Amino acid sequence: MRVVDLIERKRDGGQLTGDEIRTLIDAYTRDAVPDYQMAALLMAIFLRGMDADELAAWTDAMLRSGEVLDFSDIPGAKVDKHSTGGVGDKISLPLAPLVAACGVRVPMVSGRGLGHTGGTLDKLESIPGFSTRLPVERFREMVATLGISLIGQTEEIAPADRRLYALRDVTGTVPSIPLIASSIMSKKLAEGIDALVLDVKVGSGAFMRTVPEARRLAETMVAIGNGMGKKVVALLTDMSQPLGRTVGNALEVRESIEVLRGGGPADIRALTLALAEEMLRLGGADPAEARRALDDGRGLARFRQVVEAQGGDPRTVDDPDRLPRAAHVTPFAAPRDGYVTAIDARAVGVGAMCLGAGRARKEDAIAPGVGLVLEKRVGDRVARGEPLLFVHHDGVGLDACHARLSDAFLIGDEAPAPLPLVLERVE
Repeated sequence: MRVVDLIERKRDGGQLTGDEIRTLIDAYTRDAVPDYQMAALLMAIFLRGMDADELAAWTDAMLRSGEVLDFSDIPGAKVDKHSTGGVGDKISLPLAPLVAACGVRVPMVSGRGLGHTGGTLDKLESIPGFSTRLPVERFREMVATLGISLIGQTEEIAPADRRLYALRDVTGTVPSIPLIASSIMSKKLAEGIDALVLDVKVGSGAFMRTVPEARRLAETMVAIGNGMGKKVVALLTDMSQPLGRTVGNALEVRESIEVLRGGGPADIRALTLALAEEMLRLGGADPAEARRALDDGRGLARFRQVVEAQGGDPRTVDDPDRLPRAAHVTPFAAPRDGYVTAIDARAVGVGAMCLGAGRARKEDAIAPGVGLVLEKRVGDRVARGEPLLFVHHDGVGLDACHARLSDAFLIGDEAPAPLPLVLERVE
């Protein structure tokens, strides 16, 4: 097989066979195909797309490029959730322990934040001592005993995806639905799960800005999962403003604990329950159990157990004041009277990143205590000079953050009609 022949065929709109794709991915993982040739093929795929057979073969080859976990010896359904990323999206933190407390096992492999979107691992690691780097055997042990473990992608899981994503990031080929879908699904299906719930974000803070784009991505991922014998459901959810009221790692952990205590912002609680009900349904459990486990404290108790089992300080669950805090808190005021008619979630996310809550490069350090706490959301009345949000900072990046926030809030004379949180369901 000559790689240049595959590049030329895809460039001209042709299809690659399953055998060709499997051989190519294997060779690339073994460094037998140079980056410049794979970059050329990725651009050809970006421009020409892939049909269903190619996409299935590409995803399968990536997930089999490393270890495929097997939990079949552990009784019960194994169900995970994946979000395509948003601002203030801390849903995994209350969701995973809540579902595990209802009897469905959740082996969750998560990622770090990059750019304007936050990462579950960064939030968890703001808990003093919490480790997301567990050996696979410890991961299995926790899934068997607690019904849950929250870790990062290991070196053994889908190594081809790590290499391909890094290449896509520097060649302008990230926003390709076939490549996005295969990247997500290869990692998730390598976890050894029985079912998956997808939270596909739509709006200014999401990678998919429009409902048709998000629907297409959701349908593509659902089809991949179903084709591999997995039960998959996707919810299209609103990301036209930040989720909840906090953006920043320790701040979002604090808000997640509030939700598990039965409080917290209404949108975080509602989305947590909506996704939990889907996960329980796919896992063969009673969806109504999610609300009961939230109200009676079982979800909070399971989160405390996970924190302790992964080396974190369980006292932070009962006393969130033990979480890292920023050195300073500065208000960001409204320039006029009126109603908040829109919030640019992406600008808010970048503003938090300027403070150190996120990273522009993978090697950037995270400041766990910094971030933003929103006082006003879309539809709220605001007076001139009243805080729209509070900036929690360590004296670094405040001017850059304010510059990003200067156009993030639109204030008008009339309150806008509320948007639904869950826009569509795809299965």
